[in-house]
Amino acid sequence: MKAILLLKSLLHNVGVLIVGFALAFVGRAIDALLGISRFHSVLTTVLALLLLAIGFLLRLWATYLFYERHMKVISLVPQQKLITSGPFSISRNPLYLGGNVFIFLGAVLFLGSPAGIVLTAVNVLAVDFMIRREERQLAQQYGEAWTQYANRVRRWL
Repeated sequence: MKAILLLKSLLHNVGVLIVGFALAFVGRAIDALLGISRFHSVLTTVLALLLLAIGFLLRLWATYLFYERHMKVISLVPQQKLITSGPFSISRNPLYLGGNVFIFLGAVLFLGSPAGIVLTAVNVLAVDFMIRREERQLAQQYGEAWTQYANRVRRWL
């Protein structure tokens, strides 16, 4: 059973890597249209690979916990369980942090796209708006348990 959950989590997060690189390729296309040069160095490549690895592993851990509790990773309605352990004890949003910040930024740095950095920043702002809406729903659904958790664990890091 654990192997199936791990495989499901791996496959789910490969999809997030693909989306991250798609965003980076869109950034490169915008760079080309605007005549903006690509940046590249050993440092940015190492940083990119580090961000990609951290983001993937963080998401893998959080996704696994969702699947272990029979929860959907992508859901338009609040979940029936509040997870506060594992990566959720470090960040209230390890899935967004791992994907929309670490993986997206890692892919953009790997391809050296200045426009991709802007796209990632815009995406993070949009996600932060969504998170705040989700948090209002969670506060209504979980009351004091949510309040205590939110006071103990930061939204991002």
